[in-house]
Amino acid sequence: MSLSSPPDLPSSATAAPAAPTAGRLALGFLWYRVRQSPLTLAGIAIFALVLAVILFAPLIAPYPPDAVDLSQRLLRPSGAHWFGTDEVGRDLLSRVIFGARTSCGAGFGIVALAAIGGLVIGGLAGLAGGIVDGLVMRLMDVMLALPTLVLALALAAALGPSLVNALLAVAVVRLPAYVRFSRAQTLTLRHRNYVSVSRTFGAGTAHILRWHILPNALSPILVQATLDLGGTILIAAALSFIGLGAQPPTAEWGAMVSTGRNYLLDQWWYATFPGFAILVTAMGCNLLGDGLRDLLDPRLGPR
Repeated sequence: MSLSSPPDLPSSATAAPAAPTAGRLALGFLWYRVRQSPLTLAGIAIFALVLAVILFAPLIAPYPPDAVDLSQRLLRPSGAHWFGTDEVGRDLLSRVIFGARTSCGAGFGIVALAAIGGLVIGGLAGLAGGIVDGLVMRLMDVMLALPTLVLALALAAALGPSLVNALLAVAVVRLPAYVRFSRAQTLTLRHRNYVSVSRTFGAGTAHILRWHILPNALSPILVQATLDLGGTILIAAALSFIGLGAQPPTAEWGAMVSTGRNYLLDQWWYATFPGFAILVTAMGCNLLGDGLRDLLDPRLGPR
């Protein structure tokens, strides 16, 4: 009597599919929530387009941004110059494209400086408490009591007209919001068990701030930074508009709008296209920030 052979194991072609990992499930759910919000999708698309323009400006721009040709001055939009030309014959499309690097770079720099400074100062104030916390917050209250644009104008005028000085002035103006936000997060986190355990084992303030406070406060600060990005681009453009920011011949949207207003009645395209670039970029940043806030807050449903 022969023994029956064991049943064949299933081949790879008929094997059951592997279960999705937790990471794939989380990404799938995140993408599902993003698709439920058309405004968030619009913000992501605008932000991605602006980033592409910034990264590939030399490849996209049809002309050098500072190429002067007086025989081509103040031409209307056409096939050769889609956005027309300015008062010295420079191609406006090229200057708008390269202006994205200057205007958006200023916005990114302002938000980065304000967010990093606010994280550190607010975290230290929240951990220190007492007199240090009181002095820091009273100073922030004084700065918040002053109108944002007026304070930025005063600081930029005191430092002198340049793009770097305008960036520093606006970063200082935006600092109090991040300090207060970081301090609030720190006051919540410093009573957690892992912070108490670290103190028990002799961890200092710098160690607790670096390894426990800042990583856990980073997510809400990132959302706040994204929401602020559009506003900082507008403020930086406003300073350039009145001559306290980028100086000629730098391609910058606010400065281009300022020069183009002198020709607005007859050459409408000069100020219109840089102004439209500011509007679309600020709107895209605001939509992206609102979407991030909704995605990271489970209590808020999709819009």
